Order: sequence, then structure tokens, then C-alpha cells
Amino acid sequence: MRRKDREITGTEELLAIIRANKVCRLGMTDDDQPYVVPLNYGFEFDSGGLVLYFHGAGEGKKIGILKKNSRVCFEIDGEHGLDAAGEKAACAYGFYFASVIGFGNACFIDGEAEKARALGFLMKHQTGEDREFGFAPEHLRAVTVFKVKALSFTGKRRAPPPERPPLSG
Repeated sequence: MRRKDREITGTEELLAIIRANKVCRLGMTDDDQPYVVPLNYGFEFDSGGLVLYFHGAGEGKKIGILKKNSRVCFEIDGEHGLDAAGEKAACAYGFYFASVIGFGNACFIDGEAEKARALGFLMKHQTGEDREFGFAPEHLRAVTVFKVKALSFTGKRRAPPPERPPLSG
């Protein structure tokens, strides 16, 4: 990482960014063409590491690409704000952010019990409700669910100084 002063090294800080945001950009490669799609997600983190869960239709460009090449890059970001630095010169502006970027492999989840478990993580994260969610068998059969087991992930933050809150963006 070029800007070591912005690197986030603590696992809890990285997980706080993942918890605070609702959209993950998933990068894939279709032969030699990159493809990125924003997706809602759920996740779990334990001794096995970070696993992100996604759902969607059973067919389409994303599914077709992942079936050919499971290697992915993921990105989650938030804490956005404009740093006007009290000046009007264009180069004096900056942007506050916090982000997590990682790499992993996508794996499709087939069994109804496994799908329900994965969708439970997704629903808990998206709704903020710490409860069990029920899924009808016909819905579980109709939805495609996949997970990305992170092989690695890193974080970066540019936070505003305490005396200068960011302009909302």
C-alpha cells in the first residue's frame, strides 16, 4: 500500500467498515474483460476468516462469469465526505473515505439449509435485525446464493481531522 499512513491494520476496524455499509462491489473477469457489479451482502467472520454472502437470479451475466471464473475482487466503502480545506482552488479539495478491498473465490451454495443460513446473514446485515429469518422452500429453490471466502483483505481510511467535519456528499 502506497499510503501507509492511511492503512487500516486492525481486524475490528476493518469489520466496522464492513458492518456499516450495505453495498459490495464485486469485480470479476469475463475472459479478458473486467466486470464490476454492486450487490447487497451479508457476512460472517470467525476463525475461518471472512465470508461474504450474495444472492440473485439463477442466470445472467454475473452468474455466467462466476461459473467460468470464480476468482473475484471485492470492495466496500463508506464514511464519504468532501474536504474543501477552506480554499477554492480545485487541487486543494480532497475526499474522506474508509474502504475495504479483498480477493477471494466465489462458490455457489446449493442445499436449502445452507442457502437459508447464508440468506440469514444477508438479511441480518441488511436489516440490522438480530433475529432468525424464515424462508419458504419455493423461495430457496428459486434464488441463487453464492459466497466469497476472502483469501485476503485490506483497508484504507482518510478521516477528517476532529476540528473539520466533512461536507456531506
